[in-house]
Amino acid sequence: MVDGVAPQEAAVIKPLGMRKNGKQWHAPKKAFRPGSGLTSYEKRAKERVAQAATKAKEKELKDEKEAERKRRIQALKEKRAAKEEKERYEALAAKMHKKRLDRLKRKEKRNKLLNS
Repeated sequence: MVDGVAPQEAAVIKPLGMRKNGKQWHAPKKAFRPGSGLTSYEKRAKERVAQAATKAKEKELKDEKEAERKRRIQALKEKRAAKEEKERYEALAAKMHKKRLDRLKRKEKRNKLLNS
C-alpha cells in the first residue's frame, strides 16, 4: 500500500493535468452505459412532486410580485388623474365664480359615483 491506497487503485488514479490536445479543463469522458441513468418509478414520482411544489412556490412569488407592480401602477395613475383634475379646476376657477365651480365639482362627483 502506497500512501493508504491499494496497489490496483494507485494504477487507476491518474492526475488530470494537461491532456495531449491542451484541453485540460474538460473532464475525461466515461464509458457509454445507456442503462445507468435509469431511475425507479418511486424516485421519479418523488422528483415530480418536488418539482411541482417548487413550480407552485415560484408561481405564487411571481403572482405576488405582479400584484405589487400593478398596485404601484394603479396608485401612480390615480395620483396623476387627481393632479390633472386639480389643475383643471384651478384653470376653471380663474374663469368661473367660486359657487358655480363648487356646484360643478359636486355634480361631477355625483356622476362619477353613479357610473362606478
